[in-house]
Amino acid sequence: MTRKALAALFLVSSALAAPVAAQSAPPATAASSNRALSAEARARALVAAMTTDEKLAIIHGYFPPMAKPARPIAMTPSAGHIPGIPRLGIPTLRESDASLGVANQVEQRKGDTATALPASIATAATFNPRLAYEGGAMIGAEARAKTFNVLLAGGVNLTRDPWNGRNFEYLGEDPLLAGVMAGEHIRGVQSNHIVSTIKHFALNSQETGRTVLDARIDESALRESDLLAFEIATEIGDPASVMCAYNKVNGDYACENDWLLNTVLKQDWGYKGFVMSDWGAVHSTEKAALGGLDQESGQELDDAIHFGKPFEDALKAGRIPMARLDDMAVRILHGVIASGLMDDPVPESPRQIDYAAHADVAQRAAEEGIVLLKNEGDLLPLAKVARRIVLIGGHADVGVLSGGGSSQVRSVGGAPVEIPLTKGAAASFARMTWHASSPLKAIQALAPQAEVVYVDGADPKAAAQAAKNADVAIVFGLQWQTEAQDPEDMRLPDGQDALIGAVAAANRKTIVVLETGGPVEMPWLARVPAVIEAWYPGQRGGEAIAGVLLGDVNPSGRLPITFPVNAAQAPRAVPAGLAELHAAEARRAAGDTGNYGMTGGVAPFAVDYPEGADLGYRWYAAKQRRPLFPFGHGLGYTRFTYANLRIEDGPALTVSFDVTNAGARSGADVPQLYVEAKGSAGSAARRLAGFDKLTLSPGETRRVSMTVDPRTIARFDEAGRKWHLDGGSYAVTVGHFAGDAALQGTATLQPQSLKP
Repeated sequence: MTRKALAALFLVSSALAAPVAAQSAPPATAASSNRALSAEARARALVAAMTTDEKLAIIHGYFPPMAKPARPIAMTPSAGHIPGIPRLGIPTLRESDASLGVANQVEQRKGDTATALPASIATAATFNPRLAYEGGAMIGAEARAKTFNVLLAGGVNLTRDPWNGRNFEYLGEDPLLAGVMAGEHIRGVQSNHIVSTIKHFALNSQETGRTVLDARIDESALRESDLLAFEIATEIGDPASVMCAYNKVNGDYACENDWLLNTVLKQDWGYKGFVMSDWGAVHSTEKAALGGLDQESGQELDDAIHFGKPFEDALKAGRIPMARLDDMAVRILHGVIASGLMDDPVPESPRQIDYAAHADVAQRAAEEGIVLLKNEGDLLPLAKVARRIVLIGGHADVGVLSGGGSSQVRSVGGAPVEIPLTKGAAASFARMTWHASSPLKAIQALAPQAEVVYVDGADPKAAAQAAKNADVAIVFGLQWQTEAQDPEDMRLPDGQDALIGAVAAANRKTIVVLETGGPVEMPWLARVPAVIEAWYPGQRGGEAIAGVLLGDVNPSGRLPITFPVNAAQAPRAVPAGLAELHAAEARRAAGDTGNYGMTGGVAPFAVDYPEGADLGYRWYAAKQRRPLFPFGHGLGYTRFTYANLRIEDGPALTVSFDVTNAGARSGADVPQLYVEAKGSAGSAARRLAGFDKLTLSPGETRRVSMTVDPRTIARFDEAGRKWHLDGGSYAVTVGHFAGDAALQGTATLQPQSLKP
């Protein structure tokens, strides 16, 4: 249904509605509190009891650091605040940034710490939905204990470019993996009877110029990739709210995009909750309201409070129907009721938190998310014997790096290193921050007989000499990434490649531990026998890294994102819009002091995604480019074999096989099912159609069965608004990573048409 059709429908619906005027407060009905009724029925009963002013009050919210309400109200320094309606039992919504924990970026709440999970990309690397749920449940419990009842969690934007500054907040490049993991995370958050979002809807795939860029892609291809991840996550997690993105999608801003919000989300998917904007992402009143936006968030960051007086004026003039305002209010209250918040409000004052137990949750996620990329000659795990081990660089003596931006958690234990930014779009709300989890101390604790020392790596010659005098050298390679900025290359900064090269030349037993938000180039790889990707491992990251290095933990992480050889091998070597960004920076350097708001003065530009649904590993396969490390890759300290493939055709494709631990120690494996499918563009690509994670003892065999969601191998017909699974033969492979074919077979499927 188009925006015009919706407007006409709302106008007809509101013809019988009362005119916008001062109203006496209707009484609340018993239906609004009747838990036996559906959330929608209760929400409608509440809206029927609300005055127009009360409805208008809940469709926009304050940004507490900048808010100046006419009547001062108490607000917790945080992301957002929407006053409640006490007479109807509608709670005040207190919003916190999230995903990795209850955020407190630049310590606006002095002394308020929280448990910091590893980066979301590390959680994705676990390939373990249970851990995603546990992490969500943990941060939801802390939010509730801190009196927050809305977490801006659930980031599920797919990785289209390896250099995206916000990749660390997301869940990789595959829609099935990202959708399942995001859905479980959201389900965990909302198990605490608070609201979780899913974000950023949609195609917010780079940070450079994110508030002005137009992301352009074929609509069917978008359905088969990024939107499929959102759809799966929404089905599993049932988020109370969807947060729309900053960018445009095919010409319209996401927060006023009729096709995205009305056609796809609310009509095709039948979504009942509410759409909130990202902070500073609203550009209109009528177009946004009729285009599907239900709530303007962080209103002070927009160029005007579009859902304040301009909305009221449009309502009075009939340009926005009363029925649309009612629909917005119903959707907001549906989210509040369906999440359990209405019937189980958060406490009015903070409650005690079991931080020790929550730290264990963070450590388990970090341990399972670490990926052993290379282990030549079985250098790892290190034996716990008397030897000299030198740790070099990365502030590994005091902590582990975290990603920057709105997700930044002030973790329990403090920040041993924190470096303010002096320039860039993130300078106002991000700092380069380490969590107080020392790999040095953790290794010393696990290997008390060894002599473990640290050098800072500032002088490559001194580092090489220290390595030469050691039995083993461990170099920590860091690349910091943050919301609002993209790195302009994929290299480790500040001469770290040269440092690693010098150390490797001095000691052939050199191990590199990467703390990055995504792939980096590794020009030294051939000279280094062992490499682990630890990502940003959270507040117990030091302990997790030590456990993997010394064998207390058998690594089981798998790459949720392809690691290209270099940036030139990727679909786009650098972010689009760099010329526009540099021009804006040059103007400011020349003395331009204009207030450009969220755009930073960057001129609008377009980003084309011609790869369509064939992103990530599908794109590398289509272009016959061999990456440095493929999607799904990860080593361990044992090995697994697969056998006895069985393919069951029928209404649902089911594939089963045996997994055997053929090694000498217990470990976890991630068998992956790939099915060759034809997308809407006609290209054939092997798509991840199933995965599992199982722990086996040495010699143990277990049967694994996977039933394929047909949408993962179907094509979308945008004109007919249906999924189509073509009949015929489909190549099936089971492997350890994308492109591996430990088992092969063929499925014969009947044609199907599926709802959008």
